[in-house]
Amino acid sequence: MGEAPESIVDDSGETLTRNLGAEIAFQGRPATAGWPIHCKGSSVHPSQAQELRDLLRKKGVPTEVDRQGRPIYRNASHRKRALSARGLIDRDSFN
Repeated sequence: MGEAPESIVDDSGETLTRNLGAEIAFQGRPATAGWPIHCKGSSVHPSQAQELRDLLRKKGVPTEVDRQGRPIYRNASHRKRALSARGLIDRDSFN
């Protein structure tokens, strides 16, 4: 998207028109794709899973934690709030 023309004429004389819907679709995956996620990067030792559940519930961000100690984030907003409640920052999240 951006400054590309709405249509161009190719070498054979055929007019080619931009498909804006396709361009928008390929900018990234839908916000709901891939959720929920089991986050290995912010996991704890399995013996600390209940402690993490309790901490996040106390901080106002109830979060499931699987048997391996990985928090289960329902969506990007939930993930951001849960990480923030623990004082963690994802520098690769673009948020």
